[in-house]
Parts: sequence; C-alpha cells; structure tokens
Amino acid sequence: MLSQETLERYRRMTPGERLTLTFEMIRENAPYLLAGTSDVVDRRFELLRRDNELRNSRMLAALAAMKLRSVPSR
Repeated sequence: MLSQETLERYRRMTPGERLTLTFEMIRENAPYLLAGTSDVVDRRFELLRRDNELRNSRMLAALAAMKLRSVPSR
C-alpha cells in the first residue's frame, strides 16, 4: 500500500509525468522479468496475466454493482 504522501504526489503528476515514470519502471524491471530459463519466464508472465485478469474482473464487477445501484427503481 502506498502512503498518502506518495498518492498525493502521483495525483499531482501530469499524465505525461506518470507515463514517463511507468516507462522508467518498466526499463528498470525488465531484466528481472526476463531473467532465467524460458520456462521460468513463461511462468512469471502467466502469473502476471492471471493477476491482471483477476484485478480487471474485480473492477468490472465493482463497476457493474455501481451501475445497478445508480439505476432508479420503478
């Protein structure tokens, strides 16, 4: 979890600054993501894909629930 101070700093960034930060993080971490045998790298990326899909499905479920709550009842 990020501290409130860090979150506020990110919120004050422009989209371009956030994108630059993202690219820097990718550049710095790519060697670690690609280290090891092809099996190890494949498993690592499969885990990342599963985590991303789970996060996306939770966000979609939350959005759907919000939409249901905002629809006026008849």
